[in-house]
Amino acid sequence: MEKDGNECDSQPLPAPPPVIPPSVKPEKADRPNRSIISRPGFGKTGRPISLLSNHFRVSLKHPDEIFYQYTVSISSELGKTVDSKGIGRKIMDKLYQIYFSDLAGKRFAYDGEKALYTVGPLPHNNLEFPVVLEESMVKRGSPSQTGSPSESGKRAKHSLQSKTFKVAISYAAKVPLKSISLALQGAEPEKVQDALRVLDIVLRQQAANRGCLLVRQSFFHDDSRLFTEVGGGVTGCRGFYSSFRPTHGGLSLNMDVSTTMILTPGPVINFLLANQNAKEPRFIDWVKAKKMLKNMRVKARHNNMEFKIIGLSEKPCNQQFFSMKVKSGTDQHDGGETVEVTVYEYFTKHRNIELHSSAYMPCLDVGKPKRPNYLPLELCSLVSLQRYTKALTSMQRASLVEKSRQKPPERIQVVTNAMKNYRYDDDPILSACGICIEKQLTQVDGRVLEAPKLKVGNNEDCFPCNGRWNFNKKKLVDPIRIERWAVVNFSARCDTSYLSRELINCGRNKGIHIERPYSLIEEDPQNRRLSPAVRVEKMFELIMSKLPGPPEFLLCVLPERKNSDLYGPWKKRNLSDLGIVTQCLSPTKINDQYLTNVLLKINSKLGGINSLLSIERPSRIPLIKDTPTMILGMDVSHGSPGRSDIPSIAAVVGSRSWPLISRYRAAVRTQSSKVEMIESLYKPLANGEDGGIMRELLLDFYGTSNGYKPAQVIVFRDGVSESQFSKVLNFELNQMIKAYEHLGEVNFPKFTVIVAQKNHHTKLFQNNASENVPPGTVVDTKIVHPRNYDFYMCAQAGMIGTSRPAHYHVLLDEIGFSPDDLQQLILSLSYVYQRSTSAISIVAPVCYAHLAAQQMGQFIKFEDFSETSSGHKSGVTSVGSISVPELPRLDEKVAGSMFFC
Repeated sequence: MEKDGNECDSQPLPAPPPVIPPSVKPEKADRPNRSIISRPGFGKTGRPISLLSNHFRVSLKHPDEIFYQYTVSISSELGKTVDSKGIGRKIMDKLYQIYFSDLAGKRFAYDGEKALYTVGPLPHNNLEFPVVLEESMVKRGSPSQTGSPSESGKRAKHSLQSKTFKVAISYAAKVPLKSISLALQGAEPEKVQDALRVLDIVLRQQAANRGCLLVRQSFFHDDSRLFTEVGGGVTGCRGFYSSFRPTHGGLSLNMDVSTTMILTPGPVINFLLANQNAKEPRFIDWVKAKKMLKNMRVKARHNNMEFKIIGLSEKPCNQQFFSMKVKSGTDQHDGGETVEVTVYEYFTKHRNIELHSSAYMPCLDVGKPKRPNYLPLELCSLVSLQRYTKALTSMQRASLVEKSRQKPPERIQVVTNAMKNYRYDDDPILSACGICIEKQLTQVDGRVLEAPKLKVGNNEDCFPCNGRWNFNKKKLVDPIRIERWAVVNFSARCDTSYLSRELINCGRNKGIHIERPYSLIEEDPQNRRLSPAVRVEKMFELIMSKLPGPPEFLLCVLPERKNSDLYGPWKKRNLSDLGIVTQCLSPTKINDQYLTNVLLKINSKLGGINSLLSIERPSRIPLIKDTPTMILGMDVSHGSPGRSDIPSIAAVVGSRSWPLISRYRAAVRTQSSKVEMIESLYKPLANGEDGGIMRELLLDFYGTSNGYKPAQVIVFRDGVSESQFSKVLNFELNQMIKAYEHLGEVNFPKFTVIVAQKNHHTKLFQNNASENVPPGTVVDTKIVHPRNYDFYMCAQAGMIGTSRPAHYHVLLDEIGFSPDDLQQLILSLSYVYQRSTSAISIVAPVCYAHLAAQQMGQFIKFEDFSETSSGHKSGVTSVGSISVPELPRLDEKVAGSMFFC
């Protein structure tokens, strides 16, 4: 393979920097906490463009008002603290109705749990009220009021039951609105986030009063026009995100379209058929159904009451007996005799309700564990707005994306209509503060930066157009040569002979020399019923028997395009166990464009370069060309919600071969579940060594950059919220410095730390145009933070739906970039993603880190973690009280490119 243009052929690389002996412990000095820097100025380069943003200007007429915060405690008659989630709002609504005068007529904003806010103080600092709720409000669907088979005889006796709660309200703190005004002027008042939180709580309370489903900062109306079925009994529900934010242009309300997943409302039987993809009820798996239905809420057709499902009956409706008292005469004092009847008989004969399909199906149990209460399935429908929190299948995700896309004009219309229809500033609490919200989108001045020029093969210039380019009649910058390779086919429908011929021909046109494959290896059809891991093992037995030695590359054809069960075991076996680079694909149409995209990935994995920025070779990048600079991309991926046994995976990619900024290597580690801060940047081992990520990337940079050590480090951190910014500066950055200290370094590099966010709700629209904003659009005024150094950039060309800009927050800049130089660097880093021929939405190092964490998650069988956590397997490190399985070690040959999967 050809040498990189920055490698020195005549002199060997210097030895790595010395490592401190295990017996020597470096002194540790307390480092002062770093603070987020202020904005140094504004960018000026680029073509001006008039934009709109989904921020609505908020005027604050009474900035000196003060919110009084009170703590709410709700207890039962027996003095037991009540979990206020769900029931708290009902109790507080009732309290306001009854004790209006005791509260001096003051409206309050209640967060649904423990905090209550008023404008001005309540009459007393400590108040206590008894609140009586009818049982139907406390626990809808309680067996005592349902008229169900097991409880019908007690219905009249219990229908007037009620429950008493004791509500204690005690003063907690003052939250001055003045803090918002000070924040808008660039100050850092302590309670600005508290004041903004109160305003957000007011909006949430309005939505709750309208019967909306609340999910964090979003709310969702029960309106079928906002529902989109995505299959499997799951529906996407469109709602609205809202949040007050201090901006450079004043206080604003950020309003955006939001989507959450709910159970498809309607007959329970219809849900089960859709969920299990069954054609008829007789094909339903009732074991799965019981697990799926537990805790769902249903409404019964015969009495219009709501219930919560706790399980299913053991027998079908026409065989499930229960005891019922039947009066023998007209005597009112006659208790009657107890008879055994089936649920089916009770509803058809005693309630005169016709049942058409329930006889041979289990009943829903909506009672209590020791007091069942059965309802025929066909009488029950799922209540609307019940959240579905399980992970979506690839088909459901694709359907949701397809059906929920909105072009910019439609999104503008939906958001502005919501602002006009819901009239937030009509709320009495907001009115008391003199808050008025404009109903039009905010106008913003943006700039469109010029796309960077690229270099392709033969030093040919390539000029991206609308954020895109191609390799038609062009060669790659640094094409590799493939000699020892084979094609492995797990799919019965793919003609691998044709595929390999076309791949060789397409590679030749791109400058990649590909020899004929050693072999085309087909899976034995008898193995297709085996487990994925066994199928992979059997295939490797075939590979070893047909090839003269280990191949340098394997092309693997999978049977499914996405989420193939074979993918994880195949990748692990190749990259971790054998050190073989592999490319997986599942082609539906083989043409030049498809094969070119495949070859881009293959070339990158085997160490080649597809394209470069023209300013990379020779380097003309401001502040980087003359000073060895390493660029890091950092991300952490977490397991599914509710799975505390699945560790999080931290991935960091580092640039190599300085002064290039297009080549990266990944380092990946597992860490404690749901922990966002990266724990293994510096990892001292028992033998005195450092097993951390930073050391690994520093040595790689040193070895690929002609022996230079990085004097500057640019960190792009993905996946952290604003509340975690200080931890990035004061924990993760300190860990990096400790890795330098362990290597014996005294002079630390200069750091520039930038958080890159995609998970936000600011959108940009062209004024008087229906298309998305052009690639290279940047905004650093009006809707940005009034003090902190942030900006929005839309680097990509949004072809579908509405583009979401990346939001960059510069936390630290010791290197000293000008706003223009930094914004141009970030735009350029959106053009160096080697897997693509278009600019991507966020800088390439972040995309690589995200991909590395995601791909490494495929290596581990997460269902086995329960075994590892009990210590039955090796390779487990303990973090706190939880055992975290370590990732398999990657072969050094593929470690630098494993994330290009």
